[in-house]
Amino acid sequence: MRKTYLLLILIVLSACSDSTDDHNREIEAVVLADLIQHSKEFEKRVYSYENGLHIAVGYGIANSIMIEGVDGNIIIDASDSVAEAEEVYSHFNKINPNPITAIIYTHNHGDHTFGAAYYYNLEEEKPMVIAHESTSHYVERIMGILNPIISKRSSRMFGTELPSDEVINVGIGPYLGVSQSPIGYIKPTVTFSDELKINISGIELELYHAPGETNDQLFVWLPKQKALMPGDNIYRTFPNLYTIRGTPHRDVKSWIRSLDHMRTLKPEYLLPSHTKPLSGPDVMETLTIYRDAIQYVHDQTIRLMNKGYSADEISNVIELPLEVSKSPFVREFYGTIRWSVKSIFNGYLGWFDGNVSNLDPLSSKDYAERLVMLSGGKEELFMALQQAIEEEDMQWALQLSDSLLTLNYKIDATKKLRQKAIQYIGDRATNPNKRNYFLSSANELNDGYKAEPLLPQTSELLNEISIDMFFDILSVRLKPEKTIGMTQRVCFSFDSGVIKTITLRNGIAEISSIDTNCDIQIRTTEQIFKEALAGVRNPVMSVASGEIDAGGQRAKFLAFLSNFSE
Repeated sequence: MRKTYLLLILIVLSACSDSTDDHNREIEAVVLADLIQHSKEFEKRVYSYENGLHIAVGYGIANSIMIEGVDGNIIIDASDSVAEAEEVYSHFNKINPNPITAIIYTHNHGDHTFGAAYYYNLEEEKPMVIAHESTSHYVERIMGILNPIISKRSSRMFGTELPSDEVINVGIGPYLGVSQSPIGYIKPTVTFSDELKINISGIELELYHAPGETNDQLFVWLPKQKALMPGDNIYRTFPNLYTIRGTPHRDVKSWIRSLDHMRTLKPEYLLPSHTKPLSGPDVMETLTIYRDAIQYVHDQTIRLMNKGYSADEISNVIELPLEVSKSPFVREFYGTIRWSVKSIFNGYLGWFDGNVSNLDPLSSKDYAERLVMLSGGKEELFMALQQAIEEEDMQWALQLSDSLLTLNYKIDATKKLRQKAIQYIGDRATNPNKRNYFLSSANELNDGYKAEPLLPQTSELLNEISIDMFFDILSVRLKPEKTIGMTQRVCFSFDSGVIKTITLRNGIAEISSIDTNCDIQIRTTEQIFKEALAGVRNPVMSVASGEIDAGGQRAKFLAFLSNFSE
């Protein structure tokens, strides 16, 4: 729990000042009291059970679980950095110092995989790394073509650039630590499609594919211990059926089916990958309430969709029934019903809400110009923004600032007012995702703001990523305006025997393995090329030194690379 905010409540609620600032702080403290209390869910502690199960909570955003075997131990989810894994292991090792014989990823997210290298490198005989067969694909998708935008939005959502005393928690953990330490992802060495039943170090494990928060999600079942490790398909907060950082569509019906599969096993222990563990009768009751909450939102969204309501209209009317909403497992400290409704709508019908005025609406600039005409001019619109700020009508202020910024009117003054609106909303948001996103966005408007990388690249990390991903990245980073009228083919031969070809034409970069009619022939190692593209080594120096052999066409090859944005 953030001591700063507890102190704030005590100070503010006992204050007698009548000033507006004190009044606002008092409101903020009262509004955020439940969120501050929710931080108790992540107090650092290792929970241990006599059946050999141990779960480390609060050492990062995600939990890590250790299962004691006969001659070795199993780790389920490996924290979001090497440093966090090391801290967790310092506690696990005191409990049982046997070697780590297996690491299991419940899914692809970095807070479950990026500490794996610590455990992997502990042992001379390397542990198995087990995951669903699609996990590597999703890891590379996030680290590849979507890395810039997902990193930025994740940084906002988790508040990684905010001062630590501004981050109360991140809903499912105390904070995201991935940017604070080297990351150590290890590619899975054992994968499966639907299920895997395996004995590791004398422990009988059953792993089942269980789509939910991610498509590659799995859960681990220990039949003898009656223990369930559900990954991120359940935790003590309403789930992110949609996450504002951006994600592939989450199939809500599959999520419900996955929870129903877990319920058929009648578990007595529930060790989630976020928030505290449960045992006894609470386990089945919680699984049932959780799946019912998800089904309720899904079914009522579909019912109202079929009656012709828009996503926005539906999101404003659906509330969980009282018998469900009173459960602490569906408080909106991570996902929200509003965001979930919109994602479900989009998953079934796509982005068009059926209203013809929204099919091909005016551009933001056209809309802003017409709004100016209605208001009597740009200055009048700016004055309306000032008035909205004074009246604390902050959502309206944000939307007014959108139009003024689109029109490039009083940019600096408008940004300052916009920042006030964002800060105001963020300070009062009880959902950590929304709160952190708003406060981070306000921070970005400060003079001299400089973005920090969320996922610093290392040679070790790049070694675990396929060369295919790097060519996918090049494809989506082509600047077409630089290649007008250009047709060019560059062929790459790697030390691994892999051949890749990029053909530029019609403003696109076609990726293939055709090694003929090459305008430029490149020979190098996969690792050197990855490091050059990722900025771990200087690409110009790598070409100049011959580490990347351009066959006497160095200048021409560097000109080719300049067609791709960073």
